[in-house]
Amino acid sequence: MTDLIYMLTKDDVTIPNALEVVDEIMDTNLRYIGFKDPQEGGLPVDKYKTLMAKLRETDMEIFIEIVSESEELNLRSTKMAVDLGVDFVCGGTFIDSSMQALAGTEIEFFPYIGQIVGHPCILEGSIEEIAKEGKMVKKKGIAGINLLAYRREPASEVPLLIQEVQKAVGLPLIIAGSINSYERIEKMKELDVWTFTIGGAIQDGIFVPGDTIKENINAVLEVLK
Repeated sequence: MTDLIYMLTKDDVTIPNALEVVDEIMDTNLRYIGFKDPQEGGLPVDKYKTLMAKLRETDMEIFIEIVSESEELNLRSTKMAVDLGVDFVCGGTFIDSSMQALAGTEIEFFPYIGQIVGHPCILEGSIEEIAKEGKMVKKKGIAGINLLAYRREPASEVPLLIQEVQKAVGLPLIIAGSINSYERIEKMKELDVWTFTIGGAIQDGIFVPGDTIKENINAVLEVLK
């Protein structure tokens, strides 16, 4: 069954009021929640442990998505994930060093594949190239793939891209970024992806305009029933 990872993020940055938002959504039926590694303008680094403690009061499983561009920052964020005790690390493009940092933990790793450019992240590369990379990365022993399917143009190729990666890797897929309509949520269900992330579209009230973050989350979860 396809599920939602609600991201406490906007524009690939953890929102500064993440702690307050968690208080608001405590009694939703969310199974998965996540945030980005530290970025300028987001949640201060010293608040991440407080955020984790609050999230551990819930039954939700916790993701950190690594969007930093350098290997040094990728590794810093992976080590931070270990220190925080998250359940999943997704994103990141420096797979070998991240896997070394995660060795001996129970944290599951879902790296990016394809050419990841800029911040917010954009996916480049042909479908064939991306699927081929996925097949190669699978051999490293990862848990699954974090695919920026809707961050690649043209959007009309998204279903084919997802299907080709599914065939190539045979592992769970997280579809991350720019899922901002009911139509795209229905497409995730149709393609039977494991999970997908939504952050900014929920923060902006796209699904229930004028209503709360909690009600926007509930609206997405209702579609997934």
